[in-house]
Amino acid sequence: MRISLEALEILDAIDRRGSFAAAGKELHRVPSTISYTVAKLEEQLGVQVFERLGPKVALTAAGLELLRQGRHLLRAAQDLELRVRRVASGWETAFALGMDSLFAPAALADDIQAFYAVADRTRLQLQQGALSGPWEALLDRRVDLLIAAAGEGPSGGGYVAEAVGRLSFVFVVAPQHPLARLRRRLGRDELQEHRAVVVADSARQLPPRTIGLLYGQDALTVPDMRSKFALQCAGLGFGFLPEPYARAAIAAGRLVVKNVEEPKPDETFHLAWRSGETGAALDWWRERARGGLFQRLLELSCDL
Repeated sequence: MRISLEALEILDAIDRRGSFAAAGKELHRVPSTISYTVAKLEEQLGVQVFERLGPKVALTAAGLELLRQGRHLLRAAQDLELRVRRVASGWETAFALGMDSLFAPAALADDIQAFYAVADRTRLQLQQGALSGPWEALLDRRVDLLIAAAGEGPSGGGYVAEAVGRLSFVFVVAPQHPLARLRRRLGRDELQEHRAVVVADSARQLPPRTIGLLYGQDALTVPDMRSKFALQCAGLGFGFLPEPYARAAIAAGRLVVKNVEEPKPDETFHLAWRSGETGAALDWWRERARGGLFQRLLELSCDL
């Protein structure tokens, strides 16, 4: 067989990272090994896989097709490995939890401790993302279970989702912000003149979601809700914040609630996993999430 899983793994890393050197860092291999593997693959197949553009590289048409089909093989191999290990022990050797970036991973400390008490040999990984990002991570098999993902999942299926909680939002600005002085309900005309602070959608492939941003409006884009909260408190822009998140700052006078003509509806958060998946860790965390984990996660995240 001329195409190895190792070669496909290297092609995937190069494509995502943009260079041989960056792929080598991710895979913990020296650049010469990466270059040799690619050159050997091209020699064996008799086609050029990459176009060299200085330090950067780009896939050729043949390379794109190879990688597109190769990623299916990589996922199949990963599934096979996990299934074999699950059959042997009943517990996954590794398990990845995903959640929206507005929650603090440290808020799961007690839950993680309880999990390790029954599954100390399962390596646990926590991942965060914003808006559509966690859903994409689930479908791409970068996480095994979403314990608090915002909004509805993408169309096309392939997963099971259960609503676990709802979150209300308030429109707030810092007391020194120009909008704080206006007494009337704020409409598009007033908001268009000022900068919005928005959280970037962390999805790589899915269409990004944009919330509370008007067409052509100046925006300060941040990676997570904590950054958005801090920058709005500093008076650098306006926007909607989760009410529990902003409650203490509002009470202390660090943020001012404003009425707007187009309020943000409550957001529903979901527990979700891929259809047909099994495993003891998956079962444990699903039951944990159904036992009020969302509310504890929210409360503790607001306190950290």
